[in-house]
Amino acid sequence: MKIAIITDIHANIFALEEVLQDIENKGIENIYCLGDLVGYGPFPNEVINLIKERNIPTVQGNYDHSVGEELFACGCDYKDSKSMALGTKSLYWSQENTKEENKKWLRELPKKIEIEVEGQKILLVHGSPRKNNEYLYEDAKELEEIAESINADIMVCGHTHKPFYKLVKGIYMINAGSVGKPKHGNPKATYVIIDVQREGVKIQIIEVAYDYEKMAKAIEDSEIPSEFAEKIRKGIA
Repeated sequence: MKIAIITDIHANIFALEEVLQDIENKGIENIYCLGDLVGYGPFPNEVINLIKERNIPTVQGNYDHSVGEELFACGCDYKDSKSMALGTKSLYWSQENTKEENKKWLRELPKKIEIEVEGQKILLVHGSPRKNNEYLYEDAKELEEIAESINADIMVCGHTHKPFYKLVKGIYMINAGSVGKPKHGNPKATYVIIDVQREGVKIQIIEVAYDYEKMAKAIEDSEIPSEFAEKIRKGIA
């Protein structure tokens, strides 16, 4: 059985539409989302409405939490004061421009989703099972700590916007990257396909081209800081 995992859409409706079309073209019916639907992009309501329309089970990301609860910070790890100031502008814009019914929906999203496929227990989270804003990179020592503490055969997360998969203490650790704000060095959207069969697990990181220039110009035409448009064009943090 194949399942597709998407995450970190960040109000990028153009990327989301292309990724969902790619998943449909591959004949995959089971889709899960690991959160961060909003932030940094100008289409929060369009993204939320499409996820709701498709009835895609979704985990609450740190940005979803901050927008839904109208918090003062998004729980992001900004490297300097300039980045923090830009991020704060994005957060406040997202809060002001996300409809109340959609903020309520974001508030009610679960912190994790647990499913079982072909006898394999799969844990879906945004950042980590410990915190929705914990960054788990491919070389993180924390992966071993988490592997020892969870009851799962496969764990899938997002939040870093950098896709990877590896086997840690017998558990498949997967990061699905980012649909709408990739940081892996090119502007293509990413998601993962997990093919769970009785004889084993096959994982694919998929890159999908979309009209990122259209998205970058939409950011520049909005009140969101234009610096995020360049990040979209380059696929960088």
